[in-house]
Amino acid sequence: MRRIAGMVLAVLLIGGVVAAVVAGRHGEDKGTATKTVRGVIGSEKADFFADPDVVKALAAKGYTVKTEASGSWAMEDMDLKGYDFAFPSSKAPADQLASKYHVQEPLPRPFYSPLVVVAHRSAAEVLAAGGLAVLDGKSRGTLKMGAYLDAARHNRTWQQLDGASRHGELTGTLYVASTDPESSNSGALYLAAASYVANGGKVVAGKADIDRTAPLLHQLVSVQGAQQSSSDAVFRDFISGAGNPLVLVYESQVASLLAEQHGAGAEDLVVLYPDTTVNSDHTVVALDANGRALGELLSTDPALRRLAARHGFRPQGDAAEFVAATAAHAAYLNQKLTGVRQAPVPTSAVLHDMARRARG
Repeated sequence: MRRIAGMVLAVLLIGGVVAAVVAGRHGEDKGTATKTVRGVIGSEKADFFADPDVVKALAAKGYTVKTEASGSWAMEDMDLKGYDFAFPSSKAPADQLASKYHVQEPLPRPFYSPLVVVAHRSAAEVLAAGGLAVLDGKSRGTLKMGAYLDAARHNRTWQQLDGASRHGELTGTLYVASTDPESSNSGALYLAAASYVANGGKVVAGKADIDRTAPLLHQLVSVQGAQQSSSDAVFRDFISGAGNPLVLVYESQVASLLAEQHGAGAEDLVVLYPDTTVNSDHTVVALDANGRALGELLSTDPALRRLAARHGFRPQGDAAEFVAATAAHAAYLNQKLTGVRQAPVPTSAVLHDMARRARG
C-alpha cells in the first residue's frame, strides 16, 4: 500500500510540474504573442521592415509584419485578398486602391520623401559648368529643372557641355534615368514634376494640358529605352557603378545608404535636389482593422518614427526628427529643403494618362 501511495504521489507531483510548465508557457505566450499582419509595400521600404530594430519595436506593440514588394502602381493589378494592408509610395496610387477596395478615409501617411537626382561628381560638375545645376559644396546641389527640360527638348548631348570631354563616361544624350511610370511611383512622380514646370507652373489637370506636355514627357522616357519597375533596382545599379550617371531616386534611399555605410564609399556621390520636385507621401491603405491599426502605429509611435528617420524617411509633422537623424550627413542632404519648390501631383486618372502617353 505504501508503494502504491508513493507511486500515486509521484504521478501527482509530475502532473503538477507539467501543468505548471504548460501554464507558464501559456502565460509567456500571452505576454509576447503578436498578430501577424500581411502587406504589399513599395520596394524602397523593404529594408525598413526587415530591420531587426523595427521588427522588435513592432513586436513590442503586438505585431509581426510580413511584406512583399511591388511597384506602387502595379499594386492596382494585384489580387490583395488575404492582405491586411497595401503601402504604396505616394497618395495617388493609394487613393486608387482605396477607391477600389472601399477603404475608409483618411488614409494614414506615416512619412514622406522628396525625389532627388543622384549623380557622379564628374557629371554634377559638368552640369554646373553648363548652367543646368548649382553646387552647394562638393556633395550636394540643385538641379535647375527649367534648364534641364530645355536641354531635353533639344536633345542635347553630354559632349555639348563644357568639360564633358575630360570624362570618357559622359557620352551620348543627356538624361535622368527613371523607373517605368506605368508601374512605379517614382517614375510617375518624375512626370508630375516635369509636367508642372513644362505647363508654366500649373498642375496638369485635363486633356489640353496633357496634350501640351505629352511630347516632352515622351522624350524624357523614350530616350531611356527599357526601364526598371523598381527604384531600389536603379539605385543599386547606380551605386555599383553601372548605368546612367544621373538617376532619379528617393531621398530616403540616399539617406539610408549614408547611415548604413557611415558615409564610406560615397566620395563620388552628389545629391541634386530638383528646384521643382514632388514629395512621395508613403500612404497606408488599410484593408482591415489590423492594417489600419498598423498604419496609425507607424504614424504615432515615437520609436517607429525614429527608426523611419534612421532609414531616411521624413516623419510627418516634425522636421526635427529627420534633421537629428541625418545630422552626420548634412553635407549630402538638403535637410530643410531650402530653395526646393513642391509641385502638386495630378489626379490618379491624369497621371495614368500622362504615363501612358509618355511610354508611347
